[in-house]
Amino acid sequence: MREIAHTVLTQLQNHRKETQDRRITDLFSADPARFEGYSVRCEEVLFDYSKTNINGETLECLIELAEAAGLSQKRDQLFSGHHINVTEDRAVQHMALRNMSNFPVVIDGQDVMPSVLAVRAAMTAFSKGVRNGTIAGQGGAFTDVVNIGIGGSDLGPVMAAAALKPRCDGPDLHFVSNIDGSDILEVLEKIPPATTLFIVASKTFTTQETMTNAQTARDWLVKALGENAVADHFIALSTALDKTAAFGIRDDRAFGFWDWVGGRYSVWSAIGLSLMLAIGPEDFEEFLAGGHAVDRHFQAAPLRENMPVLMALIGIWHRNACGYGTHAVLPYDNHLLRFPAYLQQLDMESNGKSITLENQAASTQTGPIVWGEPGTNGQHAFYQLIHQGTSVVPADFLIAAKPAQAIGDHHEKLAANAFAQTEALMQGKSAKEVEDDLRHAGMSEAKIAQLTPHKVFPGNRPTCTFLYPGLTPFVLGQLVALYEHKVFVQGAIWNINSFDQWGVELGKELAGELLPMVKGEAPAENRNGSTVGLLEVFHKMRGK
Repeated sequence: MREIAHTVLTQLQNHRKETQDRRITDLFSADPARFEGYSVRCEEVLFDYSKTNINGETLECLIELAEAAGLSQKRDQLFSGHHINVTEDRAVQHMALRNMSNFPVVIDGQDVMPSVLAVRAAMTAFSKGVRNGTIAGQGGAFTDVVNIGIGGSDLGPVMAAAALKPRCDGPDLHFVSNIDGSDILEVLEKIPPATTLFIVASKTFTTQETMTNAQTARDWLVKALGENAVADHFIALSTALDKTAAFGIRDDRAFGFWDWVGGRYSVWSAIGLSLMLAIGPEDFEEFLAGGHAVDRHFQAAPLRENMPVLMALIGIWHRNACGYGTHAVLPYDNHLLRFPAYLQQLDMESNGKSITLENQAASTQTGPIVWGEPGTNGQHAFYQLIHQGTSVVPADFLIAAKPAQAIGDHHEKLAANAFAQTEALMQGKSAKEVEDDLRHAGMSEAKIAQLTPHKVFPGNRPTCTFLYPGLTPFVLGQLVALYEHKVFVQGAIWNINSFDQWGVELGKELAGELLPMVKGEAPAENRNGSTVGLLEVFHKMRGK
């Protein structure tokens, strides 16, 4: 972190020391209108951060930190097409993919919008053809679509398709990502070859997991329908046309994207084609429009009213001033069951860095561990820890005012649980309150003394809440873009590159070296004793 920002961060940490005994409930007592002052809206999404231990002084210090880190300038560079991904010498412009305005987006002196719109038009035409049956397989209209990808080529479409499942009226979607053979075999067992479309999602068409699964799918299809079926049943999301052609995919069935689109930001691109096939081009456009609305808000709103900026600053407060190491994302919507996993990649792959842009070791903690599970399932799993454990876990709660699928009073009970958890985490329950409850229940004093410490809730645990009318494509686009920009802001303040991912490379390299040894084609030489021992036992267990 640059010196000036580091100085402000030290001031922030000192402010935390002075206020660490402050209770969130006291902030509400001092300010009855706290909710109005500590919540913000962006289009259809309300963000409430009033149940955090932040007051006006804290917020001013956080804004000063953002300004000292040059956030506004870095934001302008992001949207202007500068090569802010310095280690790969690339622009970062996934926002162009959801640009719904008539304004150009210039990268390296060229307006990229004509090519973006051309790919989007090709996706739309193809998806309409598949959905109405004019583009079909050898057995007729496609009934099933299998997306084969990994990382951003899988997590984004998986998350979004699950989130918008009530709107999925196209072919049945299946996703294959893991190189574990069970993943693809269990899909192949339940789909008809003659009416299945395979999407191979790999920009370079070389990703090991994706291409291994794609080859297995190809072999399966050829065995069932013959070699000529490949051209009708496979499409590619890739720019490596020589490799897609060698695989048997026609050039007009290859949908490309650009090196300024990072994998974890690619659901807005051709990688989202499986989602478009499921929900239709109109709803996909609404998804893009939601993201674009957040882009406009992020660029124009003052920092104190800017939702992704506030999300990021609250995270900085929790990570760098309070020392909280994890962040929970708790959607009270079963359709968002894959949202925490999606955010794991978005946040941890982006900001899991320890080297600054000046090639120096980071002087402060960077990205937190992100995890979560939908409510109310999580309440019966890990909420014990977040209520009474020794670690404080800041949490985001997400809830719609109206359910995607209404039945009885299910949604009212779901919402009551969401609001109750944020209240309980803030208020806690004192020893006196516990004792009074137990006496009222007629328990003996000896039993009360024994049980009371176990039933005390410390409270004062911070939460933020996202509230929106319903989980529409537009709202989902908003949520994804909000977290994207939050991650960018935090990376800007930490002065790291949020857009490379060198940390995934070493394991891949070593896997390539080890594969011949695992297959028994080469001796385990020059490896550590643990790996040699594991390989020996592995081969014995396999009877080799």
